[in-house]
Amino acid sequence: MGDVLAGIHATWEFDTDSVLIRFERGIRTPKLFHSLRERRIPHAALSSVTLTPGKRGTVVLHAVPRPGADPLLEAAAGQLKDGCDPYRLVLPAERETLAEYYADELRALLGPDAAEPAERFLVAAPMAPMQFKAYDGRASFDGDRISFRWFWTGASTAKWKAGDQTFPVSELSGIEWRSPEAFDGYLRLVPRGAESVGTGAGGVTEPGAALRTDAVPPGPQAVAPRPTQADQDPAAVIFGLGYGPVHESLPFAAAVLESVRRKHSAAGAPATATALAGRRDPADIAERIRHLGELHQAGLVTDDEFSAKKAELLAEL
Repeated sequence: MGDVLAGIHATWEFDTDSVLIRFERGIRTPKLFHSLRERRIPHAALSSVTLTPGKRGTVVLHAVPRPGADPLLEAAAGQLKDGCDPYRLVLPAERETLAEYYADELRALLGPDAAEPAERFLVAAPMAPMQFKAYDGRASFDGDRISFRWFWTGASTAKWKAGDQTFPVSELSGIEWRSPEAFDGYLRLVPRGAESVGTGAGGVTEPGAALRTDAVPPGPQAVAPRPTQADQDPAAVIFGLGYGPVHESLPFAAAVLESVRRKHSAAGAPATATALAGRRDPADIAERIRHLGELHQAGLVTDDEFSAKKAELLAEL
């Protein structure tokens, strides 16, 4: 098509085989968009295109990727807020007719497999090297290895005893990312052969579950069960207020996930993503509420935030 459609926070450029989304650098643009800069989504990666009314006299053009097509959305596992969805273009309502034209053009280009999950990533992952500061340590990724370097002010005794950690991508089966906008957010690596945790810190009763890139059968290679709580697991870093924000930790998780998938595909291993589910440990919930109360008493959490987060935690029991 070769046309350009400018919206709020982003501009879409329509090429013959893809849509190039360029994000604005304005102060009101979500920081995740600043971090991504741009996303190119091939037509083959799209499952549908919608146009819906937005807020305050706007319309929203939404190009929906196929499940498994974009490592960023796979890592997010449904936890991104609408305003941070990189495939939503918000436009003034008076441009609805023009937006509908482009929506129809894109729908006509959807492939025969649009309704099916993608067998491989079709959208490029953010590029390594990358790093971000978590609450209990610094995470870095050079494309082949992920390193966690603990902070003495935040890391648990268990992590200090284990020491700084380095994980080759080839020894991982996937990742877990729980948004830092949740009370107990974290980034957790899943070593190959490790028993996947269905409960505990970051719980997987909602999005944020493990994204696996291979299926490791039970057998002699299985290792001991992993710690239930992420703050006790040397294969995890935990988030906090100002630590591991979405625009830093999510692209990091997506880059790791893509690299793990690529390594396993090259080795001939299955490449599928599976969400695990389970109930939260009541003892863990109680501990999180206690910690939340300490933050409240210290004035780091408002009354409304305390009540809302406590209600969220209790709802997970």
